Amino acid sequence: MTAQDRSSILEGYYKSHWPVECGGNRRQKATEGSLNAREKKAVVQSIRNERWNVMTIYRDNNEIFLGGTMPSFTGPEPFGWLQKIEPESLEILGETPKLPCGDHVWCGAIAAHQNGNIIKVNGNYMHSISKECEVIKESKLPIDQAHNGLLILSDGTIVTKDLRLEGQGCSTITRLDQNLDVLHEPMQLPEGSMGRIASDKTEDGEFIFIPGIEKIWKIKALPNDLEVTSDWSPNYRKSNDDQGLSWDGCISDGSLWLMNNGDIDSLRAIYSTHPNGRFKTAPKELSWRRPAPWSCKQRLYRFDLMSEQFEYIEPFEHYGGGIIAPPVNIPECNICVCWDSINGGIAGIDTSNNSLKISWKIDSLRPTMQPVVFPESKELVINSFENNDDHLVVIDLSSGEILSKVALNSPLANGMFLTPGLKNDIFYCSTRTFARVSWK
Repeated sequence: MTAQDRSSILEGYYKSHWPVECGGNRRQKATEGSLNAREKKAVVQSIRNERWNVMTIYRDNNEIFLGGTMPSFTGPEPFGWLQKIEPESLEILGETPKLPCGDHVWCGAIAAHQNGNIIKVNGNYMHSISKECEVIKESKLPIDQAHNGLLILSDGTIVTKDLRLEGQGCSTITRLDQNLDVLHEPMQLPEGSMGRIASDKTEDGEFIFIPGIEKIWKIKALPNDLEVTSDWSPNYRKSNDDQGLSWDGCISDGSLWLMNNGDIDSLRAIYSTHPNGRFKTAPKELSWRRPAPWSCKQRLYRFDLMSEQFEYIEPFEHYGGGIIAPPVNIPECNICVCWDSINGGIAGIDTSNNSLKISWKIDSLRPTMQPVVFPESKELVINSFENNDDHLVVIDLSSGEILSKVALNSPLANGMFLTPGLKNDIFYCSTRTFARVSWK
């Protein structure tokens, strides 16, 4: 049985309910408690800061940090940044200077290390930052490529991976100690990889799972090395297939859950140039709403972590599906939630009886981002982009009923992260807009 992030000690991280994206390395996106959104009114605080807001994490109970970059696809040089935010007023309590990113334009990540510092990766740079937003250490990574994904392993070491699409060579994993010194030569994967990384620690060791171009790779973390395991590397697509690449997976209930069709036109445009995402003139392909460059319907995959056996379901009718964020499995409900961002629609998939069947579906919603789950109350929180404004939606995981829906005054949606607060609230990040929604 796969351990639950929300009820486990997250080794390597500062003791907090949400010290890293998705609430833990298994990317289960689940938190304790409930919103009880059906019985309450949603109150929105929305801030238009014109930045690429990526994620918020908690260090201590009243210490929330917002990290991101700048959407500088053209014009002024991009840079990374970190802000310490007052969790109710959203006042900025502290902010780093501009952090170099190698001129790459990509979202990056932040995490609260067990040593008390905030670790931030952006482009091909990593920074260690104090709780007062002072830069303690800056490290230029060995690979000049935008990095996607940041995990702290149980021994306190830090791993990050560069992002590459099909035909762009092999991705690498760089491992650093808590002082941001590179521990060993970056490990070259057998193929490129687009998505972020997930990891699981079991009695057999600590393993990193990485969707590649054709296969899913399982990497064992050794004390002084990383190695590709030979016992598990299932295929999910073929080279030049008529389906897109996978983003990161969700490790849950003995399986790895992922969706295909992630390298949509906007992503292909960003990674067609170097530094990644920098143009003299912004191309028209930067919108995620463009038609997909394949005909395959949106799929949800389940890969058994022991046998390499897998199955998939295509819950949506439209061809040319596409997404910019991964699914979430909720074993307590026997439901895995997936969606199609390009065509619209979200579905709860019944995972009981070792099969995948549609339990409920809402065609009117258009989700794009990383959700949050409250398993105890069976509530899912996710966005829906409608009429040129993003919304936050709470859905009953058992029935698919919409319990709450509120507009955010956010003109752009993307695949960024939601974070559960400690006062019946959710923090929302997107390009140009940062928001807090509380249910009272």
